[in-house]
Amino acid sequence: MSNAEVLPLLESDAVAPCCPPLNERPMSAEEAEVAAKMFKALGDPVRLRLFSAVASHRDGEACVCDISDVGVSQPTVSHHLKKLKEAGLLSSERRGTWVYYRVEPSVLAAMGALLAGAAKTA
Repeated sequence: MSNAEVLPLLESDAVAPCCPPLNERPMSAEEAEVAAKMFKALGDPVRLRLFSAVASHRDGEACVCDISDVGVSQPTVSHHLKKLKEAGLLSSERRGTWVYYRVEPSVLAAMGALLAGAAKTA
């Protein structure tokens, strides 16, 4: 006889939005702060290129060794990846001597929802 309990599965598409769609209601100061941090991180061309390199890499993750050719030095790449992590756009995992980066899908979905609502009324 087993006393194992069956736990419900979490929906993988569940999104914890950072803020409401732009046309739903005015953002609170806290919601605007979170959204601005994410958009500010993507406002730099090098960061946007790094973010795109990770997002488009097979399996949704990339080793820093595979994405560091963006025209800046390795310390600068590390700085930009740190900023993307601080904004909640990337997560990372160290494997041996390399660090692998992954795009946070729930954050992407939340950012998309934020803008998609406004696009529907345009």
